[in-house]
Amino acid sequence: MTVINDSSKVTLHFALALEDGSEVDSTFTGEPATFAMGDGSLLPGFESKLHGLQAGDNKTFLLPPADAFGEVNPDSIHDIDRHQFKGVAGGGEKLAEGLVVSFEGAGKRPMPGVVEKVAENTVTVNFNHPLAGRSIHFKVEIVAVENP
Repeated sequence: MTVINDSSKVTLHFALALEDGSEVDSTFTGEPATFAMGDGSLLPGFESKLHGLQAGDNKTFLLPPADAFGEVNPDSIHDIDRHQFKGVAGGGEKLAEGLVVSFEGAGKRPMPGVVEKVAENTVTVNFNHPLAGRSIHFKVEIVAVENP
């Protein structure tokens, strides 16, 4: 059987769940995902768990935050002047905790963040990935492996 290596094309079903069992994402009820190892479709920590697996394998791994979506970076939490959010309320959205907002980042790329606190003059926005700091259960079922 063909095993997954750095140059494999892999078709798989996957599910991501938090430690409490709540599912974040899954392909098990739909079509499997296909990607080439190293193409950036999966984070390196997830890809590393696939090495050596082959079609028909079913595995579940617990990934610590550093191998999943990273640790929470305090430098990615910012207090922003509330006046920069005037368009939010004007656009029908209520400025509140949990609201996802987007700013223009480097290279004019959108940079989403989550409102953590709304104060009189400032809004605290967390630009960490929403799953940063969380351990993730990564379940896979390998459907097919192709090697060049």
